[in-house]
Amino acid sequence: MKNDLASELEFFLLIARHGNLSAAARALDLTPPAATKRLMQMEARLGVRLVNRTTRSISLTNEGETYLAHAARILALLRDMEDAVSSSSTDLRGLLRVNATLGFGRTTIAPLVSEFARLHPHVEIQVELTDKPVDLVDGGFDMAIRFGALPDQRINARCLMTNRRFLCASPLYLERYGTPATLADLAHHRCIIHRQNEDAYGIWRFVHEQHNEVMKVRGALASNDGDVVLGWALDGHGILIRSEWDLAKYLKSGRLKVVLPEFNLPSADLFVYYAGQRNQTARARAFIDFLVERFQEPAGPG
Repeated sequence: MKNDLASELEFFLLIARHGNLSAAARALDLTPPAATKRLMQMEARLGVRLVNRTTRSISLTNEGETYLAHAARILALLRDMEDAVSSSSTDLRGLLRVNATLGFGRTTIAPLVSEFARLHPHVEIQVELTDKPVDLVDGGFDMAIRFGALPDQRINARCLMTNRRFLCASPLYLERYGTPATLADLAHHRCIIHRQNEDAYGIWRFVHEQHNEVMKVRGALASNDGDVVLGWALDGHGILIRSEWDLAKYLKSGRLKVVLPEFNLPSADLFVYYAGQRNQTARARAFIDFLVERFQEPAGPG
């Protein structure tokens, strides 16, 4: 069981991270009144107010900012100490916080976490799924698993899997509306839009014979969920951009066909990225190595 000081420091880091006492309480499986009482006890013991509280949010006082900076540094030192002691052992311990995208996190990363947890039962693993970009440091994550270009080229990363992207459509759609022969033909087709982060709506970018080409496409259906747009393509509603990871089984079965294969799209390679190797724990290194090994297996994970 963690000592009271470490527990108190982690409690305060959660409050600062969430900016909301109720969210911090949920993360620790506490009731909001219990979390409020715990914070008041901390402030009473220290003799200062650490946060300014409103009905919806909290902000740190100057004393709270100072406490937070010291708390983060002390907890990092404690993690380094525990890791230095345990790194010589195969019995990994401690907390591992992983961020991944929603759909891929559910279908692929979660089963891999399950497998890793069986191998290392003393590692506590928290997985948070979100399609929005995350700040590893502010979010308190050891790593994030993402498709596509890295959000910041200065971030340390390892490529888990190359993953090309293609235009595809169902045979039903192609029989009904014809197969495009040029990029210009896309302007006359129904295109399914997968809205991702801050991408410009309906703008598809291609590379052909070392030239960049941009197409503005239109369609009646759009969603920010990859499984939803894939289902619409399977139902014959239009042409979609999708990665080979998602398409493989449908191309093999013939339920989807690649169109305009000579035009290349930006790839959606899979990366695991992390803040830095210097402060990386043995459990984080072990999980990254585990992911690399699994994704390099011929049949892929699962």
